[in-house]
Amino acid sequence: MGLSGHGWSKFKRKVVVAKMMHIGMIAGEYPPRWGGIGSVVYHLAGHLASFGHQVTVLTRAHDGSAPAQSGVSIVEVPWLKLPMKFTRSYAKNCFRMIKHLHAADPFDVIHVHLPLASFTAKEFQYLERHIAPVCCSLHGSWLGEKEGVKRAAKAGESATWRNPNDLAIWLTAKWYARYEKAGLLNSSVSVANSHSTLREFNQWYAPGEQYNAQVVLWGCDHKVFRPANIDDEEEQLAHEKIRHRYGCDDEQALNHQPNTKTPMLLAVGRLVARKGYMTLLRAMPKIIQEHPGAKLIIVGRGHMKAKLLKEARKLALTDSVFIRSSMSFSNLAQHFRSADLVVYPSYYEGQGLIPLEAMSSSTPIATVNMAPLTEMVDESVGGLFEMGNANDLARTVNQMLAQPQLRQSQGESGRKLVLAKYTYEHNARDFLEIYRAIADK
Repeated sequence: MGLSGHGWSKFKRKVVVAKMMHIGMIAGEYPPRWGGIGSVVYHLAGHLASFGHQVTVLTRAHDGSAPAQSGVSIVEVPWLKLPMKFTRSYAKNCFRMIKHLHAADPFDVIHVHLPLASFTAKEFQYLERHIAPVCCSLHGSWLGEKEGVKRAAKAGESATWRNPNDLAIWLTAKWYARYEKAGLLNSSVSVANSHSTLREFNQWYAPGEQYNAQVVLWGCDHKVFRPANIDDEEEQLAHEKIRHRYGCDDEQALNHQPNTKTPMLLAVGRLVARKGYMTLLRAMPKIIQEHPGAKLIIVGRGHMKAKLLKEARKLALTDSVFIRSSMSFSNLAQHFRSADLVVYPSYYEGQGLIPLEAMSSSTPIATVNMAPLTEMVDESVGGLFEMGNANDLARTVNQMLAQPQLRQSQGESGRKLVLAKYTYEHNARDFLEIYRAIADK
């Protein structure tokens, strides 16, 4: 069970009286560049700083400014704007900047978020010997990403050559894998974001090698992604606006009743082949056949938008599918609350945060029946389908839509699970213990 109420307050007091640390966070993504890594680093840094620790985030230079957090300093470094190559140029510039910052204000721990920072084995060894112990977070692997691209291409999601990033992963993943292995074998500890990711690293990078590794699954922002508050008039108006916009607005839907005849399906994530959106579109005709009022809303940016819209027209889904390129976090969180079901058909994830955000919103989730998604999702909180199988995806969604009371129960169970295991408070606690363990050595 997670810490809450008196237990969490007691833990925070214990943290405060312990030695304060200067933590260097190496994160290739950071707001306003919001991605999986950007989100978790932003929240982890904020929680660590709230305990009195000093956090310095070294990230890629970008347009716009990061949201201010007390106790968190942001240092931007230049980088080469080319697929995959940016990870090496960013790491080189970080390495120089770390030495400069350490001379003025020494670090106690360096936390590197792989795979977006490609340090060599010698650079990791230098950091360990001359700067501070290193904790490497393993957010999936380049070889895993390549496998996801291959699976998606085989399933007819999109040709690899259509996306420069996918093509770069396909051609260079093996080369850049050396930097991941360097982090795994030359840092004080490596922390995978799922048991699935740790198995990948064991399989591909360190057979028979001695290293220190463990697993900490990332949480989500349970205060932003939360259940609907039917007593809040402003929120109710926002809910009704969303349901009207997509035509999912029968009386039951507007009143948050699960037995709606106009179900709203939500899919969130980058519009790239390995997220599985073509499979989702191909499942929609069979979903609509059983639930004629169903609508699909896809929220994400990426090169596949035109192709997805073309496929929707081909399948006569123009009136049933909506693609939104971007929206504010508050609007996105409201979409999670207003949806009847979130669908996540990804071909590869290191962990996958979208299912957690759905569960935190008390919205059931339908996702693939493979790790790491199965480490978080089971039938108590949602449904599972075979990866890349549009017929099985449709079957799972139709079964869930046909059982409104079960979906409501799954949504409630999902929220409880997130609060018990998957919050940023849990992450802050776990990583502070890890930092102290390697610093004490």
